[in-house]
Amino acid sequence: MPSIFPIIIASIVVFSVIALVLIISGARRKKINSNSTQKNRQTIIREATKKLSQDPHNAAGLISLGELYYKEQLWDKAYPLYDTLLGIAVAHPEVDIFTAAIRQGICALKINKHEDSFKGLIQARKLQPDNFEVNFYLGQAFYLNKEYDKAIPLLKKAITINKEVQETYKYVGLALYKFHNFRESLPYLKRALDLNPDDKELLFAMADAMNESSNGDKALKIFMHLRPDPEFGAKSCLSAGIIHANANQHDKAILDFEIGLKHTQAPLDILTNIRYRLAHSYLAMSDITRALNILKEIQQTSPGFKDVQALIARYQELTQNANLQIYLISSQSDFIALCRKIVTIYFGKAFVKIIDITATNECTEVQTEIETSKWEDSVIFRFYRTTGSTGELFVREFHSRLRDLKAGRGLCFTAGTYTEEARKFIEGRPIDLIDKSGLIKILNKIDSKNPF
Repeated sequence: MPSIFPIIIASIVVFSVIALVLIISGARRKKINSNSTQKNRQTIIREATKKLSQDPHNAAGLISLGELYYKEQLWDKAYPLYDTLLGIAVAHPEVDIFTAAIRQGICALKINKHEDSFKGLIQARKLQPDNFEVNFYLGQAFYLNKEYDKAIPLLKKAITINKEVQETYKYVGLALYKFHNFRESLPYLKRALDLNPDDKELLFAMADAMNESSNGDKALKIFMHLRPDPEFGAKSCLSAGIIHANANQHDKAILDFEIGLKHTQAPLDILTNIRYRLAHSYLAMSDITRALNILKEIQQTSPGFKDVQALIARYQELTQNANLQIYLISSQSDFIALCRKIVTIYFGKAFVKIIDITATNECTEVQTEIETSKWEDSVIFRFYRTTGSTGELFVREFHSRLRDLKAGRGLCFTAGTYTEEARKFIEGRPIDLIDKSGLIKILNKIDSKNPF
């Protein structure tokens, strides 16, 4: 048995030596091949450069050098070569027009020359309309050029030719989304996201498409997930805030908008829209001071934006008149309480009996019986919270209401104005129209510190 060990040791040594020799020889061959490849590359460049220095349109030189740079993905170097080849292809039969055309287009795309890519890609598609690369890259060119209606059919055709290239689904989904085909974009965006779940552009597009397709609950979760993102965070905060505001969850909307404003590098139009929405949410929460501060900031950064100037004028007035503030923006219960107070003081020392109060989204109506030392009658008070112009149609309807209830008199209040037609209609009829100026005179008679 001991005599076996020297044989085993000798065998191990032999195998080790053989393995070492193989490794060294392999490394030498790899080095030789690498040197050979580098030598071949240098030879190609040298010979092609020599030909092109003598004739810039030398087809052989352009083809060999273009082939080298294209395979190495040196797009900026390959592009001018294939652009030249495409230009001389008609006069040089040795130039493959399709190869020159498609490679000119692809190289142009890779170096962000979108407009120039159409020159080659459109020509290549005329030659091979069912080629995957032609449809994919031409569709991508139209997409990058924001011609989504032209990009969509090309990219869809690319998918029918080859379903395995996953990037195609991304471009189809985004093209459909940006062309406002929101519902149709969803399956493509989902397929693209399944393969690349961290793509924030796809995530935002998916959420926005969901929201536009009446699936706001799922969209909201994605928007809230994207709120911290430096690129899509501001837009996501704006979208999440709008969803919350539309659901009357203004406290949550305010949080969304405030997070959005922390993205100070976002485009000004996005930040301005966030501020505008934030101001409206503050107003909905009856926080006029903060709303005014935001509106004034918009006026400084984006003068003339929407109705900001009118809002500033309106709400600055409200800060100076607490009762007008209650009339316009307080809760329905506070508004009705204020209306009751107006009813009780309107006729001075009269005895007022409130028969009924009816409140709708459009107006609030108080039915009363009034008794003074000189007369008594059934009187209906109607209150509109609008600051706009109240027209003849509303006054006619109020007159019909008086007749139905057999009331002797009607008083109609608004924080805005009445049209000329409305004022003409009441001539000879038992209706008084009290506009903003008249309303403010009455409100000033009510103790703002203890109005109810």
